[in-house]
Amino acid sequence: MDRRPDVKAGGEPAAPASAGKYRFLFIQPFQLPRDSRFADPYHSDVLTKEQRLRMDYLDIRPLLEDVEWDFHGGPVAPYGDWAVETREEFCYVAAARLPIVREACASGKYNAIVLLGGGEPGFMESREIARAYGIPVTSCAFSQMHIASMLGNRFSVIDFTEVHNMYYADLVRRHGFAGRCASIRNINFHHPRPGHESGSSIAHERNQALRGEHSDAVERAVAEAVAAITEDGAEVITFGCSDAFWLQSFVQRRLDEMGWEAPVLEGYSCAIALAKLHVDLGVDASGLAFPSDRPRQWRRKKLV
Repeated sequence: MDRRPDVKAGGEPAAPASAGKYRFLFIQPFQLPRDSRFADPYHSDVLTKEQRLRMDYLDIRPLLEDVEWDFHGGPVAPYGDWAVETREEFCYVAAARLPIVREACASGKYNAIVLLGGGEPGFMESREIARAYGIPVTSCAFSQMHIASMLGNRFSVIDFTEVHNMYYADLVRRHGFAGRCASIRNINFHHPRPGHESGSSIAHERNQALRGEHSDAVERAVAEAVAAITEDGAEVITFGCSDAFWLQSFVQRRLDEMGWEAPVLEGYSCAIALAKLHVDLGVDASGLAFPSDRPRQWRRKKLV
């Protein structure tokens, strides 16, 4: 099989020759029903794709100037009408997102897929699907960890909720970064969801901060970032849940003002940049790491 990113399975061109160099599809992990009592506006299909990609407050617009891109809202959450946080909910969402990935690969319209969402549900399975088409798949946690490891020796993760922290710790181990992750620090905010109807949500804190008002989430994130640097030995700061990515500019500015020369990353920018790198290099996932169900070669032994 021709593994070039502009050739799909069977050797057929993936897109017309006039298509741009970068043709990306962004897929959200889930979307909520319009009548959801816990709906976040960024998961609503009434918004433009730019709004749904949060380009009004994430500094990703320059990265997309040379990209032809589409946006998919993801599957309607199959477990309820609230945002994902638990391992169980991530599992449901992962399975529901895979048919969308397969359909996108088979369409021949894209030469990379970017999975949105900090918990990257279905990422490994999506890479397995897309490899048969020569299409790279990137995601937010994976991309942040790799880029952070190039910028410093150790990184810390600023995340929200206890249960999401432990889910994210699994991702750190899965991607082989347990030795490079200094800590996961919890600012203890939730999505609006059953059991958390009252109190300030991470979305409420975001809206306050974007209006220029005081935000406890910003203050806690800055405090935890400083503690990660001074107590844990972190040299780079990253974020866990994508609903905390908005904190990036606030934390970076405050660290700069305090004299801490530590880069602060967020997942969307990292995933876009890594997708471009894959396309530029003409590579996708290794067929040894993601073999087909009928590989041409096989190994008697794998070392773990």
